[in-house]
Amino acid sequence: MAAPRKSKKEVAFGGRMVMIGFGSIGQGVMPLILRHIAIKPKQITVISAEDRGGLPELEKYGITFIRKRLTRANYRSELSKLVSKGDFIVNLSVEVASTALIEFAQEKGALYIDTCIEPWPGGYTDPNLSVSQRSNYALREAALKLRPKYRGGPTAVIAHGANPGLVSHFVKQALVNLAKDTGLRAKVPTDREGWGRLAQRLGVKVIHIAERDTQVSPKPKEVGEFVNTWSIDGFVSEGSQPAEMGWGTHEKALPADGKRHKFGCDAAIYLNRPGLLTRVRTWTPKEGPFHGFIITHNESISIADYFTLRGRGGKAAYRPTVHYAYHPCDQAIKSMHEIAGKNLRQQKRQRLIVEEIHSGIDELGVLLMGHKKGAYWYGSQLSIQEARKLAPYNNATSLQVCAPVLSGIIWAIENPARGIVEADDMDFDRHLEICMPYLGPVVGEYSDWTPLHDRGQLFPEDLDRKDPWQFKNFRVV
Repeated sequence: MAAPRKSKKEVAFGGRMVMIGFGSIGQGVMPLILRHIAIKPKQITVISAEDRGGLPELEKYGITFIRKRLTRANYRSELSKLVSKGDFIVNLSVEVASTALIEFAQEKGALYIDTCIEPWPGGYTDPNLSVSQRSNYALREAALKLRPKYRGGPTAVIAHGANPGLVSHFVKQALVNLAKDTGLRAKVPTDREGWGRLAQRLGVKVIHIAERDTQVSPKPKEVGEFVNTWSIDGFVSEGSQPAEMGWGTHEKALPADGKRHKFGCDAAIYLNRPGLLTRVRTWTPKEGPFHGFIITHNESISIADYFTLRGRGGKAAYRPTVHYAYHPCDQAIKSMHEIAGKNLRQQKRQRLIVEEIHSGIDELGVLLMGHKKGAYWYGSQLSIQEARKLAPYNNATSLQVCAPVLSGIIWAIENPARGIVEADDMDFDRHLEICMPYLGPVVGEYSDWTPLHDRGQLFPEDLDRKDPWQFKNFRVV
């Protein structure tokens, strides 16, 4: 794939941009913002509790840096000094509540974007909250509850990184490709009803966000250290939440530890166990079959909700089962094994690997299953070598996040009065146009794989052989 044109400015922005948080994604996306948005460095301020080694680069660019931790008590007073009408809040932080920032941005008349819906500190693991209340489902419902109040207000793009975010656009492109390849005559839908009808006509029963990260550092993981290719705090936080999934209408029974929520859209369920300890069978083209973890993510709920078709009385007539199936880099797997043995107590030392990675790819895509061609994976196979050629301060994983953060910022500037929107509500083709040059090979591949392949030969298993796409067949027990 051709390298992006470095001089291409997608849009101009005349207000101030305030970036909250400056970890791996903040550092990785900043050069892309300056490359593709007509904005001067003096218009940008970064506010973060720590700089994570990126401060010298900010000074080189001429961007203001403020070392400050935003809290419930100070976020309004601190941000009021920096944000007014026509400005843009780029929230790449952890432990700063997204709903609080969204409301603040709406009141100020400012645009907004984040990569996930964050609570205040302790929101993921507060034992005083029920499992349902600590879920991504609950966080999403709280954010969407603000929609009516701010309809037509400044655009607030919620949960728009790689996943959640980019993968929602992958799903739509995969459906278009699948329709073409199966000879289904259908126009590209323009609304959620149309997309739901298309997925139903194609017979899609299950969608995995199937990801295998093979990036590796020559330095081994040490005891008492968590190693990862992206935000360690973010990964551990969401891995400590319950495993969650959009729950399809084809499913015959809830898992024994599965529960429905008693509020909201009812598009998803949760399991009474953390995602870090919950595995499923899945598949990607390069890796083939593997075990991935059901780490809770917003897209598992938003995609399932978006594609739901309802009949009489509002009862769901069609919905696919949707969830993450993630195998992080092997050094992160060892870190997860260690943290599981400590009852999810995080190691004191962290090592985010970027420059020290010497090989590997992040194979991130969507696996659509149950249709007449069996299984279809569509996504990015970005290598560390290509990521370094395309953009500074990135590895393959971070660049797959930074590209859709960039596209989300551009889309909000181009569509400034859409109120609160999710990835599924947006123009998938515009986002892919911006992101594609940064994703390496983007491929679609069919497979005859099912979770029943090579099963039950050595040990007896409780399987549904009549319907391979039942969740019980995917789950690793």
